[in-house]
Amino acid sequence: MPAIGTKPAIIEGDVALRLGKKERQRRILQELQVYPHVRVATLAERFDVATETIRRDLDALSRDGLIKREFGGASARPMGHQPDLAERQLSAVAGFERIGMLAADMVRSGDVAMIDAGSTVAQIAPFLAARTTKLPRTFLTNCYAVVHGMAELADHDDVLMCPGQFDRRENAVYGNDTVEYLRRFHANIAFIGASGISRQGFSDVNRRAVAVKRAMMERSDETWLMVDHTKFDQRYLENVAPLEALTGIITDRRPEPEFASQLERAGIRLLAWCDEKHGLA
Repeated sequence: MPAIGTKPAIIEGDVALRLGKKERQRRILQELQVYPHVRVATLAERFDVATETIRRDLDALSRDGLIKREFGGASARPMGHQPDLAERQLSAVAGFERIGMLAADMVRSGDVAMIDAGSTVAQIAPFLAARTTKLPRTFLTNCYAVVHGMAELADHDDVLMCPGQFDRRENAVYGNDTVEYLRRFHANIAFIGASGISRQGFSDVNRRAVAVKRAMMERSDETWLMVDHTKFDQRYLENVAPLEALTGIITDRRPEPEFASQLERAGIRLLAWCDEKHGLA
């Protein structure tokens, strides 16, 4: 696996700009989404700060349960843990809202759509709110962030919030009440998220969330997984379903050719934002 580069985090001309603590820690989390281990010395050089500053950053991230502190550096968080919704939004990859834009384009006039909870899936809400359709649409979700993002749709579209047990970390509801409520409906399309996706399928850290995802998949004609490129080749606590259960994947960047070929062989459509063309890749 390639080593982390040694360029400073932000460069303006030939002058490296010092990052604040929060921004530096956010970028450390981004590094650990790509590389399984980072070293103190490498990070200190990359961000142009003292090694002691990086050690304090890593200690703080470790106390928050976001990383695993190791001698000389740190590694990615454990398979059974992920930060809460706010932390994931803070460390999101650049431009991940584009995934929401692509997903919103798929909802047609008069459609019924189920929308999962999660930092990436919630990006669909403002783009749905910005689009008007001739016939009203119906949205079912277990995520308060989605409901708030589509608040102005109430006069034209139906936005239904699932009942259930509130999870403050995820700003969403889960449990038997949520699953049973979803099973009362049928949808044209479901948009769900995941902690990771690999050749074995897609998986999630939150076991209660898995049951909700499966219910949405069962009750929808199509299921689209919304994940950014850092989720590829990642496996977590509980497998949601095999790859073949998906209609397609919406992402910001294509996976490696080998994995992309496997998705194609499984009949899974891949919609990826292309930075160069600003369109579908």
